[in-house]
Amino acid sequence: MIIDIIVPSPGESINEVQIANWLVENGSGVAKDSEIVEVDSDKATLSISAEASGKIEILIEEGETIEVGSIIAKIDTDAEVVIPVTKVETMTEAKSEEKVTLEKQPDKKIEPEKIGQEIDFKLSPLARKLMEQEAIDPSELDAFYKSLRLGVKDIEFFKELRSQTVNISGKQGQSGGEAVRDKTTKKMSMLRKKLAQRLVSVKNETAMLTTFNEVNMTPIFEIRKKYKEAFKEKHGVGLGFMSFFTKAVTIALKKFPQVNSMIDGEETITYEYADISIAVSSPKGLVVPVVRNAELMSLAEIEAEIKRLAIKAREGILSLDEMTGGTFTITNGGVFGSMLSTPILNPPQSAILGMHNIVDRPIAVDGKVEIHPIMYIALSYDHRVIDGRESVSFLVAVKELLENPEKMIFDGQEPISELLAL
Repeated sequence: MIIDIIVPSPGESINEVQIANWLVENGSGVAKDSEIVEVDSDKATLSISAEASGKIEILIEEGETIEVGSIIAKIDTDAEVVIPVTKVETMTEAKSEEKVTLEKQPDKKIEPEKIGQEIDFKLSPLARKLMEQEAIDPSELDAFYKSLRLGVKDIEFFKELRSQTVNISGKQGQSGGEAVRDKTTKKMSMLRKKLAQRLVSVKNETAMLTTFNEVNMTPIFEIRKKYKEAFKEKHGVGLGFMSFFTKAVTIALKKFPQVNSMIDGEETITYEYADISIAVSSPKGLVVPVVRNAELMSLAEIEAEIKRLAIKAREGILSLDEMTGGTFTITNGGVFGSMLSTPILNPPQSAILGMHNIVDRPIAVDGKVEIHPIMYIALSYDHRVIDGRESVSFLVAVKELLENPEKMIFDGQEPISELLAL
């Protein structure tokens, strides 16, 4: 019996996808419900599983763009094939056996001078030290990496790195060597193409302006220094900056609801809840997963949700529902060293807050010059929806809440420990 593998619809309004990565080889045996291919849409990556066990015939190559509903492979359920055990499973079993052995020999130690001699790749000094501390056998590490299956993206990464290495190490000009002028051409992913279209449309279709301010981060630094250990011990997540900014934004949005609005045709929709989109850098580009009803969350809940979404973004497994429906966006260019920027709106939203790096700067405090950690913040907004008075007042409100975190609950009548739920 021949079973067709058809591309399902990743979501409403998505008509085509791109074959990102085949997880099996043409003509190999596949098991029922095992993942066989990853496809990219303009919003997310979708994994497709085998509907039955048998021999697979791949019809569409990696990198090709096809319409939703197209047949991309066939599975012959009558063919006699050997369905291999995945290498991940094999390694898991091997690690389980090794774990038993280590438990029986808790005093096992790896001699430092032997680390690196039994493997075929270079190790950094920190990696060597970690292997020694964790009693990791070099041969086990070597076997694990040699067992991994390389995909197209791994080869592309190698090509890019090799080109950079040649350019850096090669001699040019008067040094006597031949100049390297290689270039790499690759097809844009569906996500990157959609992102490009959206960014251009924002510039062309909105009246976007940006207002700036600065925040003295000393109070938040002091809170994190005093409470971060107790916070992590109780809630199981670190106390970062993003939860403070998210909380401050949700409170400011209640004071200035027009910032939490967007245009729908000839109408303006104002939201009474705050679904905050958090811009996250993923291997496939910028994505903006949404923290739902952030106005109802504690700092610990916000941190936990952001961590969960960030992990899924890096692994490329965010669902469409997790990336749609936000009412306001926060982006943090400071993690990459940005001092100041004008963030672009995330349509159809009308405002986005940009965070930047924190630098010690001299400021006037009570008539004296003091050095404090300062962050510049930027609010880009659609002037068709939000007036200058509201945008500036909103950003000032965010600044005041961050510089006085106790104001984030009960108008400052409760201690900081209540805000942190300690």
